[in-house]
Amino acid sequence: MRILLVNWNDRENPQAGGAEIHLHEIFGRLARAGHAVDLVTSGWPECAPETKLDGIRVTRVGGRHTFALRARATVRAKLRAGTYDVVVEDINKLPLFLCTLTDLPFCAIVPHLFGTTAFAEANWPMAAVVWLAERPVPRIYRRVGFHAISDSTRDDLVARGVAREQIEVIYPGVDAGWYCPDAATPRSAVPTFLYVGRLKRYKGVEVALRALAQARRAPADLRLDIAGEGDDRLRLEQLAGEFGLRDAVRFHGFVAEEEKRRLLRSAWAVIFPSPKEGWGISNVEAAACGTPALASDSPGLRESVRHGETGFLVPHGDARALAERMVALAADTALVTQLGRAARAFAEGLSWDRAAVATAEHLQRIIAQGG
Repeated sequence: MRILLVNWNDRENPQAGGAEIHLHEIFGRLARAGHAVDLVTSGWPECAPETKLDGIRVTRVGGRHTFALRARATVRAKLRAGTYDVVVEDINKLPLFLCTLTDLPFCAIVPHLFGTTAFAEANWPMAAVVWLAERPVPRIYRRVGFHAISDSTRDDLVARGVAREQIEVIYPGVDAGWYCPDAATPRSAVPTFLYVGRLKRYKGVEVALRALAQARRAPADLRLDIAGEGDDRLRLEQLAGEFGLRDAVRFHGFVAEEEKRRLLRSAWAVIFPSPKEGWGISNVEAAACGTPALASDSPGLRESVRHGETGFLVPHGDARALAERMVALAADTALVTQLGRAARAFAEGLSWDRAAVATAEHLQRIIAQGG
């Protein structure tokens, strides 16, 4: 297959996150399997305008705030210059409505749509733009095939008006060879929980801080590691100080993969307090390391955590409920071990190879159907 792929970021972009891991794990495998993959994505200051990553030919145009304007012209040029079998748009920020530029078979990958959660992150005008941009997705993308990464995302699309038969659910994978338990990296001596991901207001990290403050009144000597960068870091650091948690919370900033793996292995549980995700890749990376998860009972997250088996789900925003789960785990190492073993077994059932094969088969069906 000759695939024209469009996503806001590639994995080298400083703003890259779970969506980019998903993109490169799948389409890198397709490229290595012999499919030709061209990626149009955004750039950043001093980046190379063209490069090759994981066998994917990458063209970078515009930046974080201009990609939506620049991408359509670049895609038009690519379509004129090349012969593609299928166009794939990864809708993980604003939809670009690229299906209006071509009659070629088309696939839209949807990690999740923001809906009203956009208002928890951006100011009112920007959030309104995102909310309004998502409204016409069912109508404008009516002829395309959808690749949803979770049942929750599929159900959201159906509720918005997308026909269920247009949607294929393909769960993400996890590198269970890299993310794995290691006897040489035991759990921390003091019960320590971990958030790993971008520090954005909508991710709900504030809930984890409030829960930690309540849990330490139990009293329980608990700690929280926060790994990741983002524009909410300063506010979160200030909140940690206001809650009296300066000695209990460590902000690690960006961490390399080896350090992230060490943190996942040593944590008693990861915490993911987001109101909505496509899947929750940090939960399954932790699971592969034999570490349970405490997460919001939110779309996407309730599929990457099996309640009572690989961790626990709590009502989103309920700091007290989260605190109670943290205290319970801190007092029961046997439960942590039990959940961790089940989490590892769950992660072993997920693989990127499986996801890549399923994606290739889905794209071939879309091509055969001519749309």
